Amino acid sequence: MMNTIRNNCIWFTFFLLLSSTAKAEVDQTVRVFIFAGQSNMVGSDSKVNDIKRFPPFAGLENAQTGVKFSYCIGREKKMKSDGWVDLQPVNNLVGPELSFARKVSQHIEAPIAIIKCAAGGTHLGGDWNPDNPEGFKMYPLALDLIRSSLAELDRVNIPYRIEGFMWHQGENDMFNEAYMASYGKNLANFLAKWRRDLKASDLKFFIGELCTKTIWGMDLRARMYAISQGQRAVTEADRLAEYIPTAHIGVEIGGGVGLHYHYGTLGQLEHGVNYADAYLRTIGKRWQSPRPLENWPYSKGSKIKLFVLAGHRNMEGERAFVQELKRFKSELLKDNTKIAYKYSIGGGYKVSDGWEPLGPAGYYGTFGPELSFGNVLHGELSGNLAIAKFTHSGSQMNDWTPEGSLARTRHIYPKFIAFVKASIEELQDKGHEVELAGVFYHVGENEMAMPSYRKNVAKWLHATIAQSRQDLALPSLKWYVSQQLPTDDKRVNAIDVTSALEKLAAADGNLIHIKAFGLPKQEKKLVIDTAGIIRLGELAAEAYLKRQ
Repeated sequence: MMNTIRNNCIWFTFFLLLSSTAKAEVDQTVRVFIFAGQSNMVGSDSKVNDIKRFPPFAGLENAQTGVKFSYCIGREKKMKSDGWVDLQPVNNLVGPELSFARKVSQHIEAPIAIIKCAAGGTHLGGDWNPDNPEGFKMYPLALDLIRSSLAELDRVNIPYRIEGFMWHQGENDMFNEAYMASYGKNLANFLAKWRRDLKASDLKFFIGELCTKTIWGMDLRARMYAISQGQRAVTEADRLAEYIPTAHIGVEIGGGVGLHYHYGTLGQLEHGVNYADAYLRTIGKRWQSPRPLENWPYSKGSKIKLFVLAGHRNMEGERAFVQELKRFKSELLKDNTKIAYKYSIGGGYKVSDGWEPLGPAGYYGTFGPELSFGNVLHGELSGNLAIAKFTHSGSQMNDWTPEGSLARTRHIYPKFIAFVKASIEELQDKGHEVELAGVFYHVGENEMAMPSYRKNVAKWLHATIAQSRQDLALPSLKWYVSQQLPTDDKRVNAIDVTSALEKLAAADGNLIHIKAFGLPKQEKKLVIDTAGIIRLGELAAEAYLKRQ
């Protein structure tokens, strides 16, 4: 205890000295952020030692000495800081606060502090209920933690203000019919009570979307959709609450078929970046790295072949990192100003500023098969080519069908077709004749793992292709459909998804089935790493060239 007190005194003294020596225009008021929720806020199934596997987040395994941290995490066995400590991983788990703090600190000059209270398997309807807390009584526990942490700042005259409340919870409420039906009402009450109890009427809330890429996003999609509707209703009505997309972030790869319930290490790190980006926008820190196509690469009136890339997590390039390109294919690091490129990725989480040069443009320092795809075609084709990419890694194949599913906000097909039409029209408006050379679609990775989805792959794909040809008025539109090796597990091996796709292609002369079975050896099921994504793009390009 004496060590904790001594460390706290040192930290508070540091802030006082900092305040007295800093430039007058720098506001040294500590910005306090609250992180709360259940297991995907805790960081369940993440591993500190895995951080080094993800280059954009290197170093976050170490303590951030410029950021202070007060926490109470867990249910029966709670892990407590007992005062302020340096921000660091707790119990070898990775929480979103780590990447959040680093990014926010890079963009504001004021000091920040984080208070975190989270426990897996807790309900908003019960544990977090402000009026009648049950079970683990999380609301009063969190309130006491926040008040006591702020009281320490008051005792040593450290100026502060509560800057934001990050909330990620809801999966457990969907298992209780009453809690699920009342989630929106309960959430609105939750926000109101925090503002009252913290005497912070203007407290901003950032409500994290439940991750639809998990197994629950597939087999419990109707229930997760119900929770999301409650969350959206609150954030639409409350000007100080924002709905934060997280369905596109990384998800842990589990044993057996590969599907999992939790974000895991990569997802947690990206989770924190989402909150940081959202908060920084609220204080006017809006930016997107400029990637201008300064000179239009095509002569006036010339013909352009447009290649459309589409799909899910591997078409986005979930685990393909720019920092690793130098080791595998360094020429892909440089923007290719001869190829116009536009994109909407992560279900619209990041959208290009019109047409950009083809180059790395992922939202977490990632890239997809488009780089190697474009590189191969550019070296072999004599005419003009442009690439348009539309992806949502938090979607499944039924979201791409014309009819969609019960989860209407996850209906991808109308947005996809609108994107393709807009891409064609934009090029035509510049005076070009446009040939839609084909849609290059990578089959849903999760569909390779879950039995009920695996059975429907061919049916869903057929419906999407047929309707796209009709809506684009291109009855002979070619679809190049790449497929990675299906999950090898006794629970799904009896469902021969490869044969189903082969039969579909055999019956359709304009459907080209690309078996991407010879990718570099992969460490994980479902997701493809940097070397594999490069090869996937090359295979797609080679399949096109073989038909010319």
